[in-house]
Amino acid sequence: MKKIIALVTGGFTGESVISLKSAEVIDSNLDREKYEVYKIIISQESWFYADSDGIKHEVDKNDFSLTINDKAIRFNGIFIGLHGSPGEDGKLQGYFDMLGIPYTTCDALTSAITMNKGYTKAIVNGINKLNIARSVQLFSNLPANSAEVLSQLKLPLFVKPNNGGSSIGMSKVKTPGELPEALEKAFSEDTQVLVEEFVNGREFTIGVYNGKDGIKVLPATEIVTSKEFFDFEAKYTSGVTEEITPGRMSEEEKTRVEAIVVDAYQKLNCKGVVRIDYILEEETGKFFFIEVNTVPGQTENSIIPQQVRAIGRTIKDFYTELIEVSIT
Repeated sequence: MKKIIALVTGGFTGESVISLKSAEVIDSNLDREKYEVYKIIISQESWFYADSDGIKHEVDKNDFSLTINDKAIRFNGIFIGLHGSPGEDGKLQGYFDMLGIPYTTCDALTSAITMNKGYTKAIVNGINKLNIARSVQLFSNLPANSAEVLSQLKLPLFVKPNNGGSSIGMSKVKTPGELPEALEKAFSEDTQVLVEEFVNGREFTIGVYNGKDGIKVLPATEIVTSKEFFDFEAKYTSGVTEEITPGRMSEEEKTRVEAIVVDAYQKLNCKGVVRIDYILEEETGKFFFIEVNTVPGQTENSIIPQQVRAIGRTIKDFYTELIEVSIT
């Protein structure tokens, strides 16, 4: 008998556009011989499933069920393909926990913590061979912020919303005069802002997931962009960035990186598939942690699908494993 799966997408933030693109890829790669799939769109206005005739069926939020042609549909599990709030910050996870419905991502606590870049770095700090760039976390947009940052950190700097995703609101600051505008831009996206010292090196991102045989690490992807950094345009515009999978690392670097990211996955109590961004410093080769994405993109241009294909697996097979491990 087929399991009934809700593919949840949409969201409350600007990342909803990416969520819908991810959901298209996920939807087209879920095994219909194993699963009966309902794509649920979540927005501030409504939660609904649109059938093949375009008729919208509202979700009953009391138990996250649908009623179609007088038949009640209840879900065996949830595939969360929703970036940003409420799918990546723990809100949906807490809701599904209360209803007792399993899902494919990290739990509510891990999701909430990892949305906060500063808090995440505090937790992973201390992992063997993991380094963290010096930073200042700001909790309000005050005129004195620029002076405080410059008194503690060295230029150039990265300024980013502390809870944001897809690099929205992020800036690279090379001179003191650029800092106030960068802070204003970041605070327009979030109530907390993280300012970090620039680490000169090669940027990578790597998938880690809990599979049927335990924690597995996918091949890392090296990010080579014509932009100043891997911003929203670089992530989602074809031709702006070269993504090399597997990334160019020595065998020693591969072994070291895999051990570090598995430790980080475990320490953060991750579940499902996550993507960890890092830099290998140019002068030293040291691993510098950037952030972890607990609902990584699944669009045609996204990195996790690239890494899955690089190990010779189909996306359909990979998604099946994620569902089976999370539901059973």
